[in-house]
Amino acid sequence: MAKTKTEKKYNNIVLIPTDFSEVCGNAISHGVKLAKFLGYKVCILHIINKETKAALKKKNVGIDYVDWRLKEYKKYYTKKYEIEIDTMAVEGSIFSTINEVAAQIKANLMILGTHGKKGLQHVFGSYALKVVIESPIPVVVVQKRSFKEGYKNIVFPVSNDLEPRQAVQWAKLIAKLFSANISIFLSPEKDPALKSRVTIITKQITDIFDQEKVPYNVTSALKSVNFAEQVISYSVTRHADLIMIMTRPNIDIPGFSLSAWNERLMFNEAQIPVMCVNPVEFGYHYYEWIMLA
Repeated sequence: MAKTKTEKKYNNIVLIPTDFSEVCGNAISHGVKLAKFLGYKVCILHIINKETKAALKKKNVGIDYVDWRLKEYKKYYTKKYEIEIDTMAVEGSIFSTINEVAAQIKANLMILGTHGKKGLQHVFGSYALKVVIESPIPVVVVQKRSFKEGYKNIVFPVSNDLEPRQAVQWAKLIAKLFSANISIFLSPEKDPALKSRVTIITKQITDIFDQEKVPYNVTSALKSVNFAEQVISYSVTRHADLIMIMTRPNIDIPGFSLSAWNERLMFNEAQIPVMCVNPVEFGYHYYEWIMLA
């Protein structure tokens, strides 16, 4: 049976999952400030699972503690930033329920706090990768680095992956919103066909940026060094506030492991936030293109 595309409607919502940890607290702060710039609402979500119940038992408090914590977030950030905030507590699994909620409320964007790859004992941590690659909406992965003055310098890696239309749309929006400069960073390719593909993709991107008058520069990576490592090093030298990447689960890209590449960027030691855009089908939800006002 042929798949049909659902009507593409979004509610201008930034979804922020939290496990009440410090790094997720930073994700809330980050997401609220970004939503303020975007003119979006915020939904702060907690997934009630066995970790929640174990933590509540250790604190000797009931399930109503979850609602109390969420209400405290809402009260604080609503007053400080004068922004509309909703809260949700849903029982389920972080691996599936977060993304189900994202589709249900028709959020535009998710902010996901991660403890880094070492944090396997935490609710988020390395599990963030599974949430990201199955998300129906773009996800900004943040660690402990603060939002500061927004995204002024954006690094946009380009590899031999399929065309990055959705990421370009977000890049346009954010660049205009923050008067940002975009640094397009090209992967090295020895294979002529792959090199040609990167050239074509780059031309498509720069044509759009030229048309929209988005400032950018183009730099090529060295041929002999790991591309993910170079993206991070280059981002540090450019004082990047955001790295934007396309995530392509279940697709093999010649030359490197996509999962390892995504993880290396998401958990970068410089703690630069990473926006991950994942244009794939999810059952009856189909997000081919996120249109932004």
